[in-house]
Amino acid sequence: MLSISNTNNSGSNLSNTSDKTQSAQHSHAASQSQSPQPSAGLRVPSNRKTIYDRHLNRSRNAESSRASFAYLFGEMVTYAQRRVTGIQDLERRRLNEQGYPLGLRLLDLLFYRTMSSSTSSSLSSSSTSASPPNRPLRILPLLHLIHGPLWRLLFQRPADALEQSVSPDTPNEYMITDNDPLVNTYISVPKEMNMLNCAAFVAGIIEGVCDGCGFEAKVSAHNQPTEMWPGRTVFLLRFGESVMEREKVLERAGVK
Repeated sequence: MLSISNTNNSGSNLSNTSDKTQSAQHSHAASQSQSPQPSAGLRVPSNRKTIYDRHLNRSRNAESSRASFAYLFGEMVTYAQRRVTGIQDLERRRLNEQGYPLGLRLLDLLFYRTMSSSTSSSLSSSSTSASPPNRPLRILPLLHLIHGPLWRLLFQRPADALEQSVSPDTPNEYMITDNDPLVNTYISVPKEMNMLNCAAFVAGIIEGVCDGCGFEAKVSAHNQPTEMWPGRTVFLLRFGESVMEREKVLERAGVK
């Protein structure tokens, strides 16, 4: 009888232990369900605002750190250099193609900010409201847009020169000159790659702006050093035949 009594007591102890274990598991699961779980994906700050909530005119006069830009651009050039076989491949297929989508977006940003500033100035003045800026229809207004407003948006100053080819064989070629490109300031080019010009990234931006305005063009960056400006760069723009034909039609129609 004693042994049976001990067996029953042990069975009751085991059942009590299992009940306690199950209740502890249920309480732990309930606490886990009540505690907030980290959300997967994009982290949202405490104020529930991201970069997409910022106004586009908020930082129009803000300047980025040159040290930060130099580091990021240098890393981008190094990354591209490890994946190419030659200088032309690096300039055209890497740097130029990386700058192209930036030019498309900068064009929309430039027109948006120009339109916002013209609207605010017209509201503050009592004169007749000025017409909103339009996308250029001719080559010369496009080049002035790149030479002035676009260069100021990127480098806080206009480009140094704007020229057209004097050769009758190449009337579709134009040149924009920058005596001291910011993208080349902190780039050290080895002697065996002295033909490399990392301003091909800016050439891609210009090409994106031209295509965004409906002007088919190929843009390339070329070293043209002088004694005063050893880093002088000329951006050569070659417009397509369809653009030149349209230019003649608009010129005959008197469109400026």
